[in-house]
Amino acid sequence: MKTYLVGGAVRDALMAQSTSLPDASHIDRDWVVVDATPETMVEQGFLPVGRDFPVFLHPQTREEYALARTERKTAPGYHGFAFHAAPGITLEDDLARRDLTINAMAVAEVDANRPELATIIDPFGGQRDLRDGVLRHVTAAFAEDPVRILRLARFAARFPDFSVAPETVTLMRQMVDHGEVDHLVAERVWQELSRGLMEQRPSRMFDVLRTCGALQRLLPEVERLWGVPQRADYHPEIDTGVHLMMVLDMSAHLNANLPTRFACLCHDLGKGTTPANVLPRHIGHEERSAHLLKGLSERLRVPVECRELADVVAREHGNIHRSLDLNAAAVVRLLERCDAFRKPARFTEVLLACECDARGRLGLHDTPYPQRERLQKALDVACAVNTASVAAEAMAAGVNGADVGKRIQQARVEALAASLAETE
Repeated sequence: MKTYLVGGAVRDALMAQSTSLPDASHIDRDWVVVDATPETMVEQGFLPVGRDFPVFLHPQTREEYALARTERKTAPGYHGFAFHAAPGITLEDDLARRDLTINAMAVAEVDANRPELATIIDPFGGQRDLRDGVLRHVTAAFAEDPVRILRLARFAARFPDFSVAPETVTLMRQMVDHGEVDHLVAERVWQELSRGLMEQRPSRMFDVLRTCGALQRLLPEVERLWGVPQRADYHPEIDTGVHLMMVLDMSAHLNANLPTRFACLCHDLGKGTTPANVLPRHIGHEERSAHLLKGLSERLRVPVECRELADVVAREHGNIHRSLDLNAAAVVRLLERCDAFRKPARFTEVLLACECDARGRLGLHDTPYPQRERLQKALDVACAVNTASVAAEAMAAGVNGADVGKRIQQARVEALAASLAETE
């Protein structure tokens, strides 16, 4: 029985992203065990947890140890695989089934504490591709799992200076042409998409997916934005798809969370359906964006917190951009439409998404976005109104029902008007 550290932990150590793996608790360590059986693992105290193939948790570290295995495709889609683990399967057999050469390296357990100094087991040239900055598939087995297209695109977003090997691009195009990505289950698409959105440069993920044709199959609402013009006085970059990528990268630059980045992705979907005869104007694109977002979210089973934030941003980002010209009454109505009084934390995320939109334009990367501060302060002022007291006074005066709400709204408007008069 031999144990090896494999995959991302070895890659990251070689890339100098970590100098001491045992002290880097944020790095997941994956292990492969050769010449062992499930019975042997259980006898040594490992806890079996793998449903589809033999994976075990270490009795002390709780790290995952998988028996060396091979796999073969049995049906379309991610779940259509049969895994085979047996003592005769070698480490190289196991590494050959992995996605990219930079993820197909290993280190013997005895050297695992400092893999960057150890003898690297590298049968497929992963170290060379790390040095050259290339994302390359390991073997033709890559084509058996269309999820790997998404994974490669995600790694491109994580390592934006890496190129994709030409032969790998060709293979991915063939997979798309053969309909492989059409069988992907929604959960896996969302899982990889959400991870890619959180990487260093999300735009690279979409660049790769467009290049191989997968974006058209998976996110046609996003794909159709390229080539759609916008008014140059508002958008010097003109192309809507180019703008979208700049917005996504701005969301990464500003360390936005996942719901905010997803909102950035979907905020302008409606511009892809603007009639050609009215371009480059996009009247009413906000409502069209919200409608397309609903279908996309249902198709990919996007989490509620992501789709709800994205809906607010899609509908209201134009009004938020114009909010410097709004008076107190209009600002309060905007806050109400955004449900900011009930969900102030979400409104903060809405404002961040709008800042990403405003700064994700050619030459405007460092432009201030005062709308964010003004609306955040406006919400604070309006929330400081004692609504319980206003409601009590209204009911004491015989006011009931919806009219109580109007009294509360008016109190907020008056408080905000006084604040704006003082500061502006």
